[in-house]
Amino acid sequence: MTITLYTLRGADPACTFSPHCWKAVMALKHKGLDFEERPLRLTEITRTEGGFSKTVPMLRDDGHLVSDSFAIAEYLEDSYPDQPSLFGGDGGRALTRFVEAWSQNVIHPAVTLIAVRDIWEILDQEDQPYFRQTRESRLGNTLEGTAANSAAEAAAFDAKLEPLRALLKRQPFFGGEEPLFADYIVFGALQWLRIVSTRWPLAADDSVTGWFNRCLDLFGEAGRKVPARAG
Repeated sequence: MTITLYTLRGADPACTFSPHCWKAVMALKHKGLDFEERPLRLTEITRTEGGFSKTVPMLRDDGHLVSDSFAIAEYLEDSYPDQPSLFGGDGGRALTRFVEAWSQNVIHPAVTLIAVRDIWEILDQEDQPYFRQTRESRLGNTLEGTAANSAAEAAAFDAKLEPLRALLKRQPFFGGEEPLFADYIVFGALQWLRIVSTRWPLAADDSVTGWFNRCLDLFGEAGRKVPARAG
């Protein structure tokens, strides 16, 4: 039976931009599993699979439904143990939780402040009111008010990645010589920024940019299937 992965799209069905969905895409490719990707608009998610989840990614595999990118990675690791490991063992699985916490508490809020207005622009018109209402409530500011500070947030973004630069002095990936799910977590955050934002805040010769390009090239350049908005 075909594995189905529900992801998030903009007005253009080919513009799949969610950081969490990219984690799941890369996890499936890492495992070498065939799957069908079905991009959804924001307002379609709760009408899919009987309202199983309010968010994507959502995975259907042989009758099993799983939501949340980390839960999907754990499901794939446990269900397909003979395929390449996403964690490199139980210790790696536990340490990957720290990488996820760092990404979601440091990188994700920064990307939101840089690009929230950009995200609204690429959404389908049916999704834009919902996105504006929920994000303005969450941010305590209008999208336009937040966007007014995006240049300053982009300038400050570089410093938030110093832990990754320190790691890259010793090895090419979080996983060492080869990537693991920890790489896909941070890749998903930067892929989100690459796809939605009109600005890319990292220098071409930055070691993080080099690592990110290596991730983009994985699995037949799967990460490059959606072009960068900044050109």
